[in-house]
Order: sequence, then structure tokens, then C-alpha cells
Amino acid sequence: MSAAPVTVKALRGALGERAAALDIECVAETGSTNADLLAWARNEAADYRPRLLVAERQTAGRGRHGRRWHAEPGASLTFSLAWPLRAKELSGLSLAVGVAIAEAIDPAQEKRRHVGLKWPNDLWLVGADGQGRKLGGILIETAPIDIGRVAVVGVGLNVFEQRVAEASSGIAWLREIDALATPLAVLVRIVPALIDALERFDGEGFAAFAARFADRDLLCGRPVQCSGSAGARSIDGVAVGVSRSGELLVSTAQGVEAIGSGEVSARLAEGHAAAPTAEAARLPC
Repeated sequence: MSAAPVTVKALRGALGERAAALDIECVAETGSTNADLLAWARNEAADYRPRLLVAERQTAGRGRHGRRWHAEPGASLTFSLAWPLRAKELSGLSLAVGVAIAEAIDPAQEKRRHVGLKWPNDLWLVGADGQGRKLGGILIETAPIDIGRVAVVGVGLNVFEQRVAEASSGIAWLREIDALATPLAVLVRIVPALIDALERFDGEGFAAFAARFADRDLLCGRPVQCSGSAGARSIDGVAVGVSRSGELLVSTAQGVEAIGSGEVSARLAEGHAAAPTAEAARLPC
């Protein structure tokens, strides 16, 4: 199942007054919306007006560490938003963005199923048993400008059912919790929430989002394995939340270690259920 492509006219009409703050472009196909907006920010931007680029299909969509992002045309929502920021410290930005998107697509956070956040930039659909499947991902890249930096926020979400054979975590889609979800309807909910979050982050940083992230923190209280780049040591322990700047906190035999999102990726330890262990449940989150 799939939906009609998102158009500029339909998007502006649905966003109403919120569209006035944005330059909007919708394309049938591109390599990467993030790459396109980074090139615009570096070479073509004059007034650095916020810019939204939506693509029905990306031929070179990327996740963290250069991984490929798989998305079925018409069944997925893929877009990037370029937003100028004056803040010098951007630590925790991907977590703040994750909070904004999760709350926009899952405001009720039902106990039976809800959207959780897997540090540092994945959205998962989680069942009552704590098990989850990947619903979407976030990739944030920046480019320097006169007033600070342009943050290019790339988002990929599965809207309709689709299958990705190499996705070890499994795949989830929004239609599982929202029978009326379409790429346009979802985008109209996300964009205002994302704009509000970026404006607030620019003034208050991640601290303004910390408690809301904790409400949806998928790793907290669970055994994790954190692996860095080639030659870097692996860190095993129990996730105990995040710091005020968005670092993952891992309780190890040597104490609690803070891990920056640029250094490692984290995953649930193999052989462990997704629900917290008895030992982990005693640790603060």
C-alpha cells in the first residue's frame, strides 16, 4: 500500500500559517535530501531562510556512519529541514529532535504500543512486553554560516508496511498505531513540532528536553554493548539514562561512563530480553 506523493501545494495548504516561515520543495527523486540541503547551505544560501526538502525516493539516503537508509516510495516519509541555529553547543540535538517527532506521531503514548527512542537517533515502535522494531531514524549534519550553523535534520519514517531483509531489529510502520497515517498527514504533524523544538533548543539546549526523552528512553535499564570506531575499546554495561548534554550513561564495572553520540553506536546486548533485568531495574534512570 502507498499514498500519493507529497506536493508543495498540498503541504502549504495543510500547514497554513506555519508554512510562511519555510521555503518548501518536493521532488520525486534525489540522491539525499541531507546532501542537497548541505550543498545549498554551503554554496547558495543568502539569507539562510529555513528550508524543507521532501523526496518521494532517495537513491543514496544515509543513516549514521554512512549506513544506507531503505525507504519504499509512497510507503515512507523522507525529508530534511535546514534550520539556522545560533547556539554554539549542539550536544543532544538529535535527542531533542527525536522527542519532538515521537510526541508528534504518538502523543498518547499508549501502554499497549508506543514510540520509544533508542539513543542517539532511532525511533522504535515498542510493545507492552518491551520488545521493539525500528520505525524511523534521524540524521543531523551541520554547516557553518555567518550567524552560527545551519543544522540539516534528516528524517526517515516508515508509514505503510514494508520489508527490509537486512534489518536485524525488524521493521515497524506508523499504520500499526495510526490507521489514517499518510506521508502528508504525518509530515503536517511533524513539521510544526520540529520547528518549535529547534527554536527552543536554540535558546535552552537539551536540558529543556531531558525529562521528555527519559519518558521514552528505550535503552535505560537495559544491558548494552557500545562499540566505537576501529581500534576503539568496546564498553559493556547497563544504560542508566543520559546526561544533561545528551551523552549516554553506562554503568560498568569501572563506574558510570558517559558516551558521546559522535563516538559510538549502542545496541541491546545479545542474549538479553528487551525488558530491564532485575539488576538494571535498581539503577537510576
